[in-house]
Amino acid sequence: MRDVARAARPASTVRDPMAKKKTGTTQRSGSKTKRSTKASAGSRSGRSTKASPSRSRRSSAPSVSGKHLVIVESPTKAKTINRYLGPDYVVMASVGHVRDLPPRAPKGVKQEVPGVDIDNDFEPTYEVLANKKSTVSDLKRAAKQADDVWFATDLDREGEAIAWHLAEALGVPVETAKRVMFNAITKSEIEQAFNRPRNIDTNKVNAQQARRILDRIVGYQVSPFLWKKVAGGLSAGRVQSVSVRVVVEREREIEQFLPEEYWRITGCFATDQGDAPALAEQWRLWLKSSEDGKDRSIREQIAWLSERSCVRADLVEVGGQPFKCDNREQALALATGLGFVLENRHEWSDEKAKGPARELVRFEGAVQAAAPVTIRSMTTKRTTSRPSAPLITSTMQQQAANQLGFHLQRTMRVAQQLYEGVDIHGAEGQTGLITYMRTDSTHLTGEALEMARDYIGSEFGADYLPDKPASYTSSNKSAQEAHEAIRPTDVRITPSRVRRDLSEEQFKLYRLIWERFVACQMTPAKWDSTTVLIETQAGDQPAVFKATGRTLVFDGFYKVTGVPRSGEDAILPPLSEGQPLAPIDVAPTQHFTSPPARYTEASLQKKLEEEGIGRPSTYAPIIQTIQDRKYVQQLAPRDRRLMATDLGKVVTDMLCEAFPRIMDVAYTRDMESELDKVEEEHHDWVTMLREFYGPFRSNLESAHKQMTHAKAVTEPAPHKCAKCGAETVYRFGRNGRFLSCGTYPDCDYAAPIDREGNPMEPLVSDVLCPLCEGPMTRRVGRFGAFLGCANYPQCKGILNLDPKKHTIVLPKTPPLLTDLECPKCGSPLNLRRSKRGPWLSCSTFPKCRGRLGWSTVEEPKQKQLEAALGEHEAAHPRPVIRNTDGMVVGEDYVPKVGDEAPDDGDDSTATIDSDAA
Repeated sequence: MRDVARAARPASTVRDPMAKKKTGTTQRSGSKTKRSTKASAGSRSGRSTKASPSRSRRSSAPSVSGKHLVIVESPTKAKTINRYLGPDYVVMASVGHVRDLPPRAPKGVKQEVPGVDIDNDFEPTYEVLANKKSTVSDLKRAAKQADDVWFATDLDREGEAIAWHLAEALGVPVETAKRVMFNAITKSEIEQAFNRPRNIDTNKVNAQQARRILDRIVGYQVSPFLWKKVAGGLSAGRVQSVSVRVVVEREREIEQFLPEEYWRITGCFATDQGDAPALAEQWRLWLKSSEDGKDRSIREQIAWLSERSCVRADLVEVGGQPFKCDNREQALALATGLGFVLENRHEWSDEKAKGPARELVRFEGAVQAAAPVTIRSMTTKRTTSRPSAPLITSTMQQQAANQLGFHLQRTMRVAQQLYEGVDIHGAEGQTGLITYMRTDSTHLTGEALEMARDYIGSEFGADYLPDKPASYTSSNKSAQEAHEAIRPTDVRITPSRVRRDLSEEQFKLYRLIWERFVACQMTPAKWDSTTVLIETQAGDQPAVFKATGRTLVFDGFYKVTGVPRSGEDAILPPLSEGQPLAPIDVAPTQHFTSPPARYTEASLQKKLEEEGIGRPSTYAPIIQTIQDRKYVQQLAPRDRRLMATDLGKVVTDMLCEAFPRIMDVAYTRDMESELDKVEEEHHDWVTMLREFYGPFRSNLESAHKQMTHAKAVTEPAPHKCAKCGAETVYRFGRNGRFLSCGTYPDCDYAAPIDREGNPMEPLVSDVLCPLCEGPMTRRVGRFGAFLGCANYPQCKGILNLDPKKHTIVLPKTPPLLTDLECPKCGSPLNLRRSKRGPWLSCSTFPKCRGRLGWSTVEEPKQKQLEAALGEHEAAHPRPVIRNTDGMVVGEDYVPKVGDEAPDDGDDSTATIDSDAA
């Protein structure tokens, strides 16, 4: 849901003409939220990277007199379709949606939810989008000239709604409008679609409209509640807010998790007893010689041992019982019984860890006088690995994130390009490479199956072709939005063949889709998995180690996808039952259980799909929105794990208390099901909205009256006030949670906190204050990071930092007040100098945003103002910024902060004024 505060000025209203008809499920028709005309994955606007071309000239409509007019959403899609339709057809693009609910009610009309008449059965009012008026005019003109109009928008609910809005806007009777759909932009698909046109599906339109109105009601009525109770500019959404709750609940699971200690004992054994002493010494030296000083990884250890015909095994049984150990002394005693001799014991504490994980220990030693070791048994089983199902929207996004590092939006944007068509230099020309990319169905048509099997048989042979085609069932029971899985339109167009015609990201995603499609119809891979049990003595108790390994016998579908390299599949040397082994190492190691993993974009999308929240077309925009709203953020710039922010937690808690139903995951899932039934079972969408709105309205009124502001809520903190020694509390402010003295306002101590809730001391930088030449500390405010004078509040020197480059932003010269009047409000204009020269803007900004073009000012006046501006700049020079070394620094300078900054002897304090915090 768009933020209401940022909604655009409404255009002229176009009342839904179907509203004049009698009541019925097909009498209120679909609309869809306005989309930006910039390319963005998961949105209709992702099909075009340009605004409507008709804005720059009076008409862009070609002559269609006596021809058939075909309307699609995207210019690229239009270009591809033009290849297959003859000269009797003209294809034009709407460039996404052309109508929507207005962002605000008309002047003089009191309406709680703009565009939705709640008291009149949620009757919608639509308007032509401001930036689409010229486009609609061009399409109207073309429609009047054409023999007929064909609507070839996409095949899901949104595509159906776009077709309906176009028909209404162009005056084409909906009952007789020709609607064509194709899952792929190929000659055969288009010919079939145009040979079998149908009517616009009003049930699908109604389902889309019900979803749009429901989201509009929640967003436009809950968002003001957040403005009143939390902070201005916040937004809520029916699916968006529940998605944030999922992340918040995972964050709290992590915060509440208490790790448990457990121990492993690993043995390394040589197959040649004579080589064991030398291998043991080499092993110890190799473990200590890593280049980065870190412990050798399991993958590296397995590779080293495999090259020397050694076996790595874990202790699994002691005294006939499974081995489980949560005590360091017990683990050391068992290791000692296995021949381990302790040489060094390193113990240290991790203050940031919780529970047992605070106390860490490492045992270092060698194996001496171990009991005999022999192989008790060997078991080899033939196992198979089956190919995965062809890709759907969710799995494509997950695999692209995991394998290619793509964000969800990026994946959808690139997939859109591959679907709409790419210019292949050759016989094909402009070609759609994949089928429709918004789908939750793993179904493949008979034609697609035959195409895949023919290719596999001819390229790889009969061994790689199963006796019959493989079929897959969708894990999503509500799968309904599309007709077929995502696959290449022509399997003979291999990734290597079109490599030079695709961008790097297009090639990577196409290869992923192509390989997954071909592999899903190939035979399984076959492995020989071997389990080896090794017996010895741990003192007076029998002990058993277990080693596993596997060998690829037949590659099967790996012929296309490549064999996965986990790095932890050991390649075992030749072994036999009863064979003696010699230990070269016994290592007792301390471990702790891990908290639940944080979500990434891919795993959060998978969770939403499992919970039945959202649909293929909404996953990417939802996850992007909750990050844009600062409810969720990445753990670090290069760490794509997601964490809930303090703002996300406060908003979630507030909404869960005020609206327990709409914040309930199960209720949201049921609501999605009800919306599906509007399309599939022709349920009345007005009845559904009535059943929702009554309880919702009651909760809304109660929340406004009873709930307190988030800033009034405090939480006890385990710290003492640095100013007065009193107890402290956590409070919520405009910049998130912070530490405050419990006696406020008697004591004004406040401090920012880290993720663990500990007060953060200000980090001293190497930049000197331009006002008092004192040290400056790095702080974070509502507009991001900045440098503030350490002598605040006596000195209020501030330097902003560039949010992306982290460089200093030098203070600008104040504007010159002129005698020219603002063309909007009549106030004096300010004169500033920019990279493009002088420019004039209203001195009352932001109340008035009036401007005056410099070129409209007469030349004598320009010279007068330029001279005055030069004198003004000389009288108000930009300050000179120096660092602690005395060097003058400019806007390309990145301040050194904390440990990076030189010690200037200043003893900075942790006390931060509440306004600065």
